[in-house]
Amino acid sequence: MAGHCEREEAVACLVREAQEEAGLVVEPNDVHLVHLVHLVDSPSARPRIALVFRAGTWSGTPAVREPDRCVEWRFWNPKDLPADVVPYTRQAIEGVLAGRLYSQRGWDRR
Repeated sequence: MAGHCEREEAVACLVREAQEEAGLVVEPNDVHLVHLVHLVDSPSARPRIALVFRAGTWSGTPAVREPDRCVEWRFWNPKDLPADVVPYTRQAIEGVLAGRLYSQRGWDRR
């Protein structure tokens, strides 16, 4: 899941987006920051920061609630991700697996 904070703190955004995009209930106290990606998509794009959280538990069954943005929910072994994973998402997963808290993407194109 990904989303933009709407004048709310980051964990509240995660809780809201999990409900809106997947129908999942995430408890704010059970969420931990595991990675941060500082990225820029092109020389003219505004830089962004992606905060990646891990929820210890959640309730509900993942459901596609935004079919124009998501085709299906599926669990993957992090080492066997499909080729079409969003690049900064793949980078974040690789960072988490390597135990790194920070990575950056796209800055060499500026």
